[in-house]
Amino acid sequence: MMPESGLESDANKGRTLLVWDTEGSPPSGNWTTILWSGFGKANDPGVISIPTLVEEQADTLRIRYLAWIHELGETRIDGKRLTDCLELRPDFSYWWMTLLVEKSYGKSARLYDAVRFFALEDLTQVRHSRRITLVSNDPTLATTFRMWCRNADMDFEWRQSERNGSRIPPKRFIFRLLPYIAQSAVWLLRYAWQRWPLRHKHKSLDASPKTEIMFVDYLVHLDRSALTTGRFVSNYWMGLIGALAQAKMKANWLHIYVQHEAVPTTEQALDLIEQFNLIGAELEFHASLDGVLSFSLLSAVLRDYARLTGRSWRLSRVKHLFRPAGSNLDFWPLFKQDWLDSMRGLTAMWNCLVLNLFEKTLSQLPCQKLGIYLQENQGWEMAFIHAWKATGHGRLIGVPHTTVRYWDLRYFYDPRSYSRQAKNDLPMPDQVALNGPMALKAYRDGGYPEDQIIEVEALRYLYLAGKDSAKPKDTDLSSTLRVLVCGDILPAVSQQMMQWLELAANNLPANTRYTVKPHPACTIKASDYPSLTLHMTNAPLVELFADCDVAYTSNITSAAVDAYCSAIPVIQVLDGNTFNMSPLRGLKGAVYVTNPTELAAALRNSQQNERILAEPYFCLDNRLLRWRGLFSMV
Repeated sequence: MMPESGLESDANKGRTLLVWDTEGSPPSGNWTTILWSGFGKANDPGVISIPTLVEEQADTLRIRYLAWIHELGETRIDGKRLTDCLELRPDFSYWWMTLLVEKSYGKSARLYDAVRFFALEDLTQVRHSRRITLVSNDPTLATTFRMWCRNADMDFEWRQSERNGSRIPPKRFIFRLLPYIAQSAVWLLRYAWQRWPLRHKHKSLDASPKTEIMFVDYLVHLDRSALTTGRFVSNYWMGLIGALAQAKMKANWLHIYVQHEAVPTTEQALDLIEQFNLIGAELEFHASLDGVLSFSLLSAVLRDYARLTGRSWRLSRVKHLFRPAGSNLDFWPLFKQDWLDSMRGLTAMWNCLVLNLFEKTLSQLPCQKLGIYLQENQGWEMAFIHAWKATGHGRLIGVPHTTVRYWDLRYFYDPRSYSRQAKNDLPMPDQVALNGPMALKAYRDGGYPEDQIIEVEALRYLYLAGKDSAKPKDTDLSSTLRVLVCGDILPAVSQQMMQWLELAANNLPANTRYTVKPHPACTIKASDYPSLTLHMTNAPLVELFADCDVAYTSNITSAAVDAYCSAIPVIQVLDGNTFNMSPLRGLKGAVYVTNPTELAAALRNSQQNERILAEPYFCLDNRLLRWRGLFSMV
């Protein structure tokens, strides 16, 4: 560890900031300690928590970050906007498919760092700071600090502590050593080899019966009955499938296959799709997006990829444009990897592939009057929207199928992005169908055009209809504490949750019962946590809520809302290395914990907490009148 005496001698009457980004407690001295990823203790004037500042200044910081992304796209290079420099099809810019614009917390590792830098820069200006000492093992962070301090005429020193880096598996390490082009070529060959059976054995949508409605979703979140009976029952759409059947409306279903535990192979995906078509032949036609794979399509993908890589070299000066307006910060070190991956790496190859897949699929279809797709504003959605409109299909509706969280930046753009410039505009559906008051408020507060928002029933949450969230459950304080653990989609987050629970269990009654429901896309193994007696389950949440006293969730999972709307106390993990992604952010009824000690205390108190009346969150009506109204226009 670094010697404290060195810092003491460098201190300058409190104008020095010690930025602490490592484990353990920071040393004391004549400086202000800045916790980069910790929350610290309350009422300590010598210690400032950046994660706390981010939450306190959330509105300003989010607006500032979204404005920077928009202005980066508007930056001119050789007289053209960066957005126009990346035009890949007439009136369609690849800019909208990049990781920079997607802003996904699961794909872009440095989003939170950028927002933290904005908060810290404001702090240094208020305190007139002249020197920063960074204690961190993160070289990218250190480079960003060094460039910022140089631009702002501040002294900078980087000190490293003992490394605790994880070892990269040998095969993955070797793969990463390959040039981007080689990595992408290997990935495309592997993808085509795995998915080719869908091309040879499964008919595409052009063979479907005459339909005028099309749905696009993922081949995940299938009801358990669908895996055994072969009848299409999706937890994305729930009662909507039955409503279509009652109205005798035929629909095309285009599925994007994602490998997961329930459907682990392409062969099983193919079998499922064929069963769906066999049983629902009169009203449903199902196909995989990969059904149009061909040698000519792969050739087109490689041509698009070559165009992108060529443009990335010609746009090498873009690295000098990553300074936000009015700031001394330079975000190139943070987002260099995202830019290169989007222009030359696996993301670039996937984006070129999915663009060509959608163009070929949609060009083979007769005119569809209505298209409905799951909206998360991922790169593939931009390709789909462009292809849908370019091939002359009708009205298009995006459906955020779950909660719209404040810090899930995928759902938000600078409001200037919504204005139409008639050239390479942000691809947008004709309407966005939102599932209740909270989603409506989030989109309106984000500046989304009001006339393009409609409200529909929350299909995934209809089981909550009729529940009285104000009625507390009878609780026997002497009974066994029943903890329901809802796993996260990210393995690292689920692992942290379980490790904290192991430590917290030492301060809980010995008879405490732990039920664990992993996320469908992320396995949790009970054998990894031998000190806990875990009951693993994949049962529906509605069944599990009937037999639990408290729900323990990550900061991201939407299962917290299910518990909240069912009058179950919710305890959520706050991680100082990422945004507060809670769908309950700003609502009463959730307890946030930042370490295992706080978790143990919250769990002990959970049986005594007063049940909170849930605010209206979703539009819940089993009659689906709003959805039926949409289909009546077809």
